Amino acid sequence: MFGYVLINKEELKFKEYDVYKSYYCGLCQTLNNRSGRFSQLTLNYDMTFLQLLLTGLYEPETKIESFRCKLHPLKKYIKRTNKITDYIADMNLFLAYLNCIDDWEDEKKLSRKIYTFFIKNKVKKIKKKYPEKTEKLEKILRKSSDYEKKKEYDIDIISSYSGELMSELFLYKEDEWKECLSRMGFFLGKYIYIIDAYEDIEKDLKKGNYNPFKEIYKNEDFDNFVERILTMMISECAREFENLPIIEDVDILRNILYSGVWAKFKAIRNKRRQVEEEKND
Repeated sequence: MFGYVLINKEELKFKEYDVYKSYYCGLCQTLNNRSGRFSQLTLNYDMTFLQLLLTGLYEPETKIESFRCKLHPLKKYIKRTNKITDYIADMNLFLAYLNCIDDWEDEKKLSRKIYTFFIKNKVKKIKKKYPEKTEKLEKILRKSSDYEKKKEYDIDIISSYSGELMSELFLYKEDEWKECLSRMGFFLGKYIYIIDAYEDIEKDLKKGNYNPFKEIYKNEDFDNFVERILTMMISECAREFENLPIIEDVDILRNILYSGVWAKFKAIRNKRRQVEEEKND
């Protein structure tokens, strides 16, 4: 359920895109250095956004280095890393582990079970380093799983678990920005869950999987209903964001919150409409 908090590349300056890409590459390289090549498979844009956000807020010393990517060895790339990158990499891998466990228990996806085998030792180290945080994240995911197993369809309730999870991830430290970051993460987490369910509704119905939109999917105003909910979530998230004293790379962050997230929604909606039109022809 990750990969929805994206940039709108068309509206970014070339220099801004290069900065964004350097943070993405920095996170990818850090995952590899800390947890091995298998961990790089968990890399996603949502966590890159969080890395940019926390870096902009706390302004840690950031290393800017050139490197050669093993997947694209013919040219050099730039990566940006700092102590926040280490935190994001650990949380990224831990969340991937929890999601794999959940997928195995719910759908018996063998690939997920196998993947947990390769990263379980790294996960043990992360749990030892962040015992309280990882315990909270595990409890939140269990509550979400229990709610889904009951076949409950209140989108506000079920998405709130994703909100709680992201809220916890946003809390890098206990300080004066705790409440603001917590609320921002909460609403962004709800947005991620809702748009993920929106994108997967047909696939979930076909496979018989849980989806909170099952009972209203065929309603005539379904797309508009989801868009209104997402608008409320992003509006609350953006409100909290504007209260943070971020200067560095703020235009990239605004591009994501005010444009990137909607580019993704529109792409999903347009694809669905195109499929419907082809069926009716």
